[in-house]
Amino acid sequence: MSLTNTTKFQIGKAGITEGVINSLNLALKTHRFIRINTLASTGRDKKSIIEIAESILSKINYSARYRIIGFTIILTKQKEKPATK
Repeated sequence: MSLTNTTKFQIGKAGITEGVINSLNLALKTHRFIRINTLASTGRDKKSIIEIAESILSKINYSARYRIIGFTIILTKQKEKPATK
C-alpha cells in the first residue's frame, strides 16, 4: 500500500459537515486512498477518532474501509465486484 499519491483532508472543530462528505465523494471518484487528519479540536482519543471514521463510512457513497494510524484516518476504497450472471 503506497500512500505517496493520496488526497489529504483535515477535520477540525466543525466536524463532519456536508461539505466534507461531498469533497470525500469527489476524491473517492478518482483516488483509492484518502488520508484524513483529525485536529486537536475534534478530540484526541482513540474512541472519538473511531466514531469519526465510522460516521464518514456511513455517509459516503462508496464502499470503503478505514485504518487508524495515530490521529490519521486512512480510507481505502473497495474495488467494485463484477456482477455474476
